[in-house]
Amino acid sequence: MSFRQESTSMTPSAEYPRMPSRAPRVAAPRPGKWTTFLFVIATLGSLAALAATYYFFVRTSMGQFIDESALVEAVALSGTAGKAATQLLDWLPALSVLIASVVVLFVTVLRRRWVAAGIALTACVGANVATQILKDLVPVRPDRGIETLDFNSLPSGHTTLAASAAAAVFLLVSPRWRPLAGFLGGTFAVATGVSTLVNQWHRPADVVAAFLLVGAFMLPAGWLVIRMGPQWNVWDGYNRHWASARLWVALPVLLGLAAAAVAAIALLIIAPSPWQQESTTSYFWAGTSLIVITGYLTAVAGVWLFGHAARHEDAR
Repeated sequence: MSFRQESTSMTPSAEYPRMPSRAPRVAAPRPGKWTTFLFVIATLGSLAALAATYYFFVRTSMGQFIDESALVEAVALSGTAGKAATQLLDWLPALSVLIASVVVLFVTVLRRRWVAAGIALTACVGANVATQILKDLVPVRPDRGIETLDFNSLPSGHTTLAASAAAAVFLLVSPRWRPLAGFLGGTFAVATGVSTLVNQWHRPADVVAAFLLVGAFMLPAGWLVIRMGPQWNVWDGYNRHWASARLWVALPVLLGLAAAAVAAIALLIIAPSPWQQESTTSYFWAGTSLIVITGYLTAVAGVWLFGHAARHEDAR
């Protein structure tokens, strides 16, 4: 009696495939078409809002009156607040360059994000150059019967410098630091804008226009930055790190809502009604509120947009 041993094949079958020696390297995905669409819409929205700001506050009589009244009423706060504002504005150029330089050097040298740093700096310089060009090219304020200076001061150069430096820092930090960077940068830009109004250097519309112009430059730059560095454009969501806490998003929202309430009260006081009062500082507070709302709104929108564009840690 013989026993016949059947030969078995050692080659992998379809049922038991061969295991690879190591996992294949998957390239980090780039932002999708939906993210690109959002960046395009945000950029076009900034440009449209900039044009609307110019048209209403420079070309119309009502806009000129509101803008100029806020500037005139700033005299009431030109004492101690004016001195503090002057000191901030005197230190602003050096402070902005220092903050941006430290972050750029850190990111460029230690993290080796050479391309991202170049893109952010180019956009920063472009926004500041465009501000000076607009001041020279935009027509002077037309005579609408409002007593005002006829030369063009829109956009604010100091505000553009502060906002663009803050935006450059925002673009270069890693995603988990962006909520904090957005809040601190927005606060720095808002404080600068309000200081130019208190010091009677600029009208509220000049500051708002500066915010929008910076957004129009920095949004395309941000889109390029996240495409050039998809490997580090990753985070694990809000509240997983103290710098990405939702607190940094909630604070500017609350401050913006408070500013909206101040603006509503200020305008109700001077609106035609049986209890209408003559304005002494109402236009100033309304203009200040407009600066605060615009500054923090752009900061929150930036945090949301770039958070949406970042990949989540568990998706890697």
